[in-house]
Amino acid sequence: MSVAVRINVKSGVYIRDPQDTKIGKKIIKYGIILIDELGIEEFTFKKLAQRMDSTEASIYRYFKNKNLLLLYLLTYYWEWMRFRIDFNAMNVEDPERRLRIVVKTIVDTIRLSTPAEYIERDALHRIVITEGSKALHVKQVDEENEKGFFAIYKALNRKIAAIIQAVNPDFPYPVAFANTLLQMGNNHLFFATHLPSLTEVSAEKDGSVEVGLERLMNCLVNMIKNYTK
Repeated sequence: MSVAVRINVKSGVYIRDPQDTKIGKKIIKYGIILIDELGIEEFTFKKLAQRMDSTEASIYRYFKNKNLLLLYLLTYYWEWMRFRIDFNAMNVEDPERRLRIVVKTIVDTIRLSTPAEYIERDALHRIVITEGSKALHVKQVDEENEKGFFAIYKALNRKIAAIIQAVNPDFPYPVAFANTLLQMGNNHLFFATHLPSLTEVSAEKDGSVEVGLERLMNCLVNMIKNYTK
């Protein structure tokens, strides 16, 4: 799907939104490439500056530290997913159908291009898989939460939780289950590739692991639908 859309990330995560300038876009482009190559632990602004033929000072004009750059990338991904859920479920009234659209969108967001050509989709998704929890499991998480840095992810989670509750008002864990759907989409793709004994998700005949993932997630949707107190 080709859509011209600007992804809005919470101000405060960045000093200056990198989407606004050429050098900012280079920070995002090469930041994704380098974090994907090195992992967030080995990634530094010095290495990023060398890769993009610039200076550390220019990067610090956009981000205070590498953890906020990582959070920016993750937030970008989740907001793109939220936009696509709204787009795909537009004018769909049936709650169960809406939830199955959510599942398909979670899986499809992995496969489809991002709205900015300078963002390499596969590298960004690998970062979401391997580094995603590191933006949340940090010492300063409470402070960052108070500043609203996780607002977009929480809004996405609430949206899915509301759809789950509409499918079955008796289901007691809509918020937790929404978060489970979001996290498992990445975890089981990782397991299928690297730790296959931890999942039944595997590549289909056409080589698509995502097809198996969608089937697994739809099994869980059936559990929600059929849950009774």
